[in-house]
Amino acid sequence: MVITLPKRVNQIIINNSDIIIKNWLKIVSEKGKDEYTSTISEEMLQSTNREFVNVIFKSLNEDHLTTDIEDFSERLVHLGWPLSYLTDGLTTFRRVVFDFILSQNKKIETDFFSVILDKVNDWVDPIINKLVNEYSGNWEHTVSLQRVALQELSAPLIPVMRNITIMPLIGTIDTERAKLIMENLLHGVIKHNAEVVLIDITGVPVVDTMVAHHLIQAAEAVRLIGANCILVGIRPEIAQTIVNLGIDLTRFPTRSSLRKGFETALEMTGRKIIRENKKKEIIEDIMKSIEKE
Repeated sequence: MVITLPKRVNQIIINNSDIIIKNWLKIVSEKGKDEYTSTISEEMLQSTNREFVNVIFKSLNEDHLTTDIEDFSERLVHLGWPLSYLTDGLTTFRRVVFDFILSQNKKIETDFFSVILDKVNDWVDPIINKLVNEYSGNWEHTVSLQRVALQELSAPLIPVMRNITIMPLIGTIDTERAKLIMENLLHGVIKHNAEVVLIDITGVPVVDTMVAHHLIQAAEAVRLIGANCILVGIRPEIAQTIVNLGIDLTRFPTRSSLRKGFETALEMTGRKIIRENKKKEIIEDIMKSIEKE
C-alpha cells in the first residue's frame, strides 16, 4: 500500500500554522522568561521568537532551507544569544507539531504514526543542523575577530611624534605575547618610519629572566632594522629584581619614567624640549647680540 500521508502532513501544518505558532510561542515565551529576560528584554524576546518561527515555516513553504536561516543565526550571534535558544526552540517546535497532528487523528495506524514522525523529523532535523552549523561558524568568526582585536591591543605601537613611537605594555608577558610584541615592533617601525621606540613596562607586574630575555630580543631585532629601543617605566622593585637576577641591559637604554624616556628620544632624533623661561632667555640673548651689531 502506498502511503501518501506526507503531503497531507504538510497541508495540515500549513493550514494550521497559526495554531501551531501560538502553541509554540506560549511554551517558548514561558521558558524564555525564566532563562533569558535577565539579559534580554521581553519585547526583544517576543520579536525574536516570531522571527524564529517565521524562518522555520518559510523552509516548509519553499520546501528547502533558505538564506533566512543564515541571516537569523548571524544576528543571534551578534546579539549574544546562546546556542541553547536555537536547539531548545526547535526541539519544542518538533514536539508541538507532532502533538498537534496526532490530536487531529485520534486513531492512527502504526505505519501512519511512523510516517508522521519521520516527516516531522525530516523537516526539523535539517533546520537544526543548518542553524547550529551557521551559528557555530558565525561564532567562530566573531571570536576570531575579537582575538585579532585583543592581540592588537595587547601590544599596540603608537606614533606620538615624527620618528618616535611608544609601545605601552600592561599585564603579564608570556611567550605568545612576546612573539606578538616582536612582530608589532618590527612592522610598526617600518610602517611609521620610527627611529626610536619607547617600550613602557609601567603596567607589567613582574619582569623575570624570561620577560627580560624577550624584551632584549625585541630591542635587538629593532636595532637590526635601523631603530633604537628605550625601556621606560622601570619601578624600583623591578630594578632590584633585574639586578638580583643578573640581567644585562647595558645595550638597552633604560629610563625610570615615560617623560624621561621621551626627552631622551627627542635628543636621539636631534630635538629637545626648551622650557619657556629658557626660550625667553635665548630670545633676549639674540636681541642683545643684534643690538650690539
